[in-house]
Amino acid sequence: MANPLTALIIDDEPLARQELQYLLEAAGEVSVLAQGSNGIEAVSLIRTHKPDVIFLDVRMPGLDGFAVLKKVLALDRKFHMPQVVFATAFDQYAVKAFEVNAVDYLLKPFDAKRVVKTLEKVRARLASDGPSSEAVVSQGGNGAEFGSDAAAKLDALLRMVEEQAAQASGLSTQGAHNLAKSGKVVVRAQNRLLLADQKDVCFAAIEDGRISVVTKTVEGDSNCRTLEELMDQLDQEQFWRAHRSFVVNIQHIREVVPWFKSSYQLRMDDRKQTEIPVSRSQTKRLRELFNL
Repeated sequence: MANPLTALIIDDEPLARQELQYLLEAAGEVSVLAQGSNGIEAVSLIRTHKPDVIFLDVRMPGLDGFAVLKKVLALDRKFHMPQVVFATAFDQYAVKAFEVNAVDYLLKPFDAKRVVKTLEKVRARLASDGPSSEAVVSQGGNGAEFGSDAAAKLDALLRMVEEQAAQASGLSTQGAHNLAKSGKVVVRAQNRLLLADQKDVCFAAIEDGRISVVTKTVEGDSNCRTLEELMDQLDQEQFWRAHRSFVVNIQHIREVVPWFKSSYQLRMDDRKQTEIPVSRSQTKRLRELFNL
């Protein structure tokens, strides 16, 4: 019996990771070494485990799937890149993965038969010792250089991902701007794109490159890459950057809690009554807001 394929699963949706691991294990002869929930984790896991294949979500907050590959090679130009299978909920651009020579792509929700076929492609690619996913970053195929042509393709793909994701939610770039003006915020939860009223958003937070948006009824991810980008879409009269990692809706502050050394925390009115620190640079603004 041949040695099992070693694999990593990188996806910011826990249910998607669990589903894919189940399907891979059901297919047989696959050993999932680890799972990652964001692009930053992906870079570390890829370099640590050096698997045969990575199942990589295209669209993740902070560091997209394509950007992960660029980052790995930027850290070590001689790194031998594993085979890459992109995962995506947006079939409008999934086929574009082949422009960077990914071995295959999987559409969400995952299909068991398609997973088996993908594994066959991975094994065939490894057995033939043909051009692997190293070509993602080096058109020479040896993984030793970050080819300018490949880099340009990756950059173009990243731009295309943003455009297509907006279109998949019924938006164009201009439409996204109009959405912000209409008082809506896109929240991605359980592979669905929800439109939340800005007034219902309690706060947004960034951790490990992932931006979460919390309302009283929904918690999900923003389609923005940075809090600055999210703030551009929000009502500046209503939302406040209380901390470098948090944007809060002033109307959803339930309590201002004095903290040590003349600092403060905000207790929000979401279901968890989340406590959010106020940075020292924003203490003056806090006092102005509430006449403290």
